[in-house]
Amino acid sequence: MQYDFLITGAGFAGCVLAERLASQLGMRVLVIDRRPHIAGNAYDSVDEHGIRIHHYGPHLFHTNDRNIFSYLSKFTAWRPYEHRVRAKVGEQLVPMPVNRTTINMLFGTSFTREDEVETFLETERESVAHILNSEDFVLARAGRRLYELLYRGYSTKHWGVEPRELSPVVCGRLPVRLDDDDRYFSDRYQAIPRDGYTAMFRNMLTHPRIDVLLETDFRDIGEIQYRKLVYTGPIDEYFDWKFGRLPYRSLYFRYETFEREFVQPVAQINYPNDHEYTRSIEFKYITGQRAPVTTVATEYPLDEGEPFYPVPSAESRRLYMRYHAAAEEISDTYFTGRLGTYKYLNMDQVAGQSLALFRQIAAEHAK
Repeated sequence: MQYDFLITGAGFAGCVLAERLASQLGMRVLVIDRRPHIAGNAYDSVDEHGIRIHHYGPHLFHTNDRNIFSYLSKFTAWRPYEHRVRAKVGEQLVPMPVNRTTINMLFGTSFTREDEVETFLETERESVAHILNSEDFVLARAGRRLYELLYRGYSTKHWGVEPRELSPVVCGRLPVRLDDDDRYFSDRYQAIPRDGYTAMFRNMLTHPRIDVLLETDFRDIGEIQYRKLVYTGPIDEYFDWKFGRLPYRSLYFRYETFEREFVQPVAQINYPNDHEYTRSIEFKYITGQRAPVTTVATEYPLDEGEPFYPVPSAESRRLYMRYHAAAEEISDTYFTGRLGTYKYLNMDQVAGQSLALFRQIAAEHAK
C-alpha cells in the first residue's frame, strides 16, 4: 500500500500528527513503533492487582494552553488532578517545589506572611552576574542551603551530571513560592485522562485512514511505500550517529504492591540526598482508584537504556545543532518530539509542537 506519511513513534508527537493528517487532510498514514504498544512513554495499563500504573514514570498532564487542552479533549474525558510532591530531607517530608512551609520546616522559622519569606530568601540568595546553568539559577533564586538540601543531589542523580553542567531551564522549571501552595504545577488545566493515556491514544488512532504496526523498527519496514516521513525517534540514531552519540538519560522502575489502601502521604516522594533512586510514585493518588491494595513504583536513573530525557547541556546542544543542520538538508522528512528535536519538553509542549508542524504541512499541501 502507498502511504502519504510514515510516522515513526506512537506517542504524543506521532499520534497527534497522524490524527490531524488523516482527519483534516485525508492523508493515508502508517504509524509504526518498535515497542509492542501505543502511547509511547505515556503508556499505562491496569496491573494484576487492578491498579492503573504508568509504565515509564508518572505522566501528569498540565498546560495553560486552552487550544491544546481542547484538542486532546476530543479523545478523552478528564479526571481533574493536582499533583503534590514531598522531598525527604532527614526525617522530614517537605513540600516541593519550595514554599513557605518548606522553609519553615527546614530552618525552624515560623513565617506567616509572604514578605517575611521574601526577606529570608533575600538573605539566602547569592549574587550571580550571569546565569549560565542550573546551579547559578538556584543560587540566585533560593540560595546555597536550599540548593544543597533539595536540588543538587536530586539533579545529579537524575541527570548524571552536576547542575552546573545543565541548562538553567532544568531547575528553572520549578518555582520558589512565598505562600503555602503545595501543588507541583500551577497551570490552568491539570488533569489525567479518565480512562488512561493508552485509551486516549487509541481513540486518536481509530481513524480509517490510519494504520498502526507495532514491534516494527524504522529500519525494518521492508517494501512499505510512503511519500513523506515524520521521525519522532532519536535524531542521532536516524543519522547513524555520524557526528557522535547525543546523551540521553534512561530509567528503571521497581514496582511493589502493598496490602494497604495507601503507603505515602502524597503521590510522589523525592529522595534528593539518600538512596540510589530519585523518587517513589503511588499511582492511586493519580488515578483516583479505590482499592484495598496500592502499587508504588520506585524510579532509578540509568545511563543506558530506552532514551527518556535529552540532557540539556551546552555541549549536547552544540552536537544536536550539527544533526539539526543535517536534517534541514533532507526534503520530505520532518523531525518532531522530545527525541526528534532533542528538547526537554512537557507533554503539552510536544502536542503543541506537533500541532504546529501539522499547520506547516497543511500550508505546504495547500500550495
